[in-house]
Amino acid sequence: MDLSANYMYTKFFGRNLNSIACKCVVLVVVALVIRAVLLPTFSAFGGIEQQDLVFIHSRSLSFNSEFGIRNDKFLEVPQIVWGLNNQKIAFARACLTARMLNRTLLMPSLSASLFYKEIDLLQPISFDKVFQFEKFNSLCKEFVRLGRYSDLLNQTEVYELRKGSGRKWTIERDLDQLRQHSKDPFDGYEVIRIVGKNPFLWQDHWPIKDYARVFECLVLVDEIAKEADLVVSKIKEKGMDVRSKIESLQNGVSSERSTLEPVPYVAVHMRIEIDWMIHCKKLEQRLNISQICSSKEEIMERVGNIMGLKTPTVVYLAVADSLLDDSTILNGWKEGLLPVEKKKLGVDGIYKKYPYLIQSAIDYEVCLRADIFVGNSFSTFSSLIVLERTQKMIKTGVTSSCRTDVRWPSYAYNILGESKAPRRWMTSMSDSSLQAISYGSNDISC
Repeated sequence: MDLSANYMYTKFFGRNLNSIACKCVVLVVVALVIRAVLLPTFSAFGGIEQQDLVFIHSRSLSFNSEFGIRNDKFLEVPQIVWGLNNQKIAFARACLTARMLNRTLLMPSLSASLFYKEIDLLQPISFDKVFQFEKFNSLCKEFVRLGRYSDLLNQTEVYELRKGSGRKWTIERDLDQLRQHSKDPFDGYEVIRIVGKNPFLWQDHWPIKDYARVFECLVLVDEIAKEADLVVSKIKEKGMDVRSKIESLQNGVSSERSTLEPVPYVAVHMRIEIDWMIHCKKLEQRLNISQICSSKEEIMERVGNIMGLKTPTVVYLAVADSLLDDSTILNGWKEGLLPVEKKKLGVDGIYKKYPYLIQSAIDYEVCLRADIFVGNSFSTFSSLIVLERTQKMIKTGVTSSCRTDVRWPSYAYNILGESKAPRRWMTSMSDSSLQAISYGSNDISC
């Protein structure tokens, strides 16, 4: 080709390539190539829904996705039931199941009342009436996510996933079922609804650290938190009154309360009610161990032997309502320990305003904030409090509760420790499941 021909060739194509029409053609071709390469093949539930022209795109599950949990695919679970802490575990397990499926968990109903067998008598209560919804999503951002039913677009029918049960339904089969439902065609459904048993009874596939991450995001609504504040303030007032009287007797003059050193308080989750004693005795026989049940005398003695316990100290007894009229739980404590419960503090009226679940949430918060907590290692209530207190300790750089100068110390009164005191207790954050917390253990740190 000669120079003249080259010039004409370049001039012709240069002019046309710079034209708007030609640029549009190039862009369309590039877009088609990208679509063919990057977008997945659509299945019956993963393509374009012809009737409503709704684009439904599914992508593979990625725990470390830079985009976080999907907000257009949802998981629905049954009403969460039983005691407060069983419900917290069930909720966390539902969150982690949704995370595995890369779905947003639709805000579940909790149970305000406590009925173990009469399911029809369970009183549902919305999650956001107990815990802060927006705060949860903010604290758990990109780990798990809660959604509202108003977020649904009803793009597809709801797919019902029935959980297996019985001895043949192994943890491996359950995990395989979840993995299958994280893929097409199931992943194309906007909502997967799990039907069957309470999430607390689902197989456990997650390490304790994942559960702890969810629990940290559970913040009580202001109304309940303020009630807990009031109870704690009453406990501290009780301690200040006693200290003021002691100072007055020693110095001969009354001291200003504002100048007095705050009196610490110990919270004891005292499990001695009849139904618990029946349960723990059967559990001891079944597990062939003797460190589950404790009498009130044993609890009193061991709490009084805690090393370094300064006096006066207020001892808040977190007990069942059936024990509030039993005056003997306030007698027999070591000198310098000042036992109180809801009734003696004059706060039982606060608790009576609310259903069982809220009462438990208030008591949980009071025990969580205590200078020292003493509980039973086979109680879910006690175990979750210790888990949270362990997290607080770890954040301050403490890795072992064996030291005597740690903040947020916890003890298990059902296990004998040094000097006839209760055993020091710190949750093992390396556990591969929540088994020890869900069902109890006498294998505790220190």
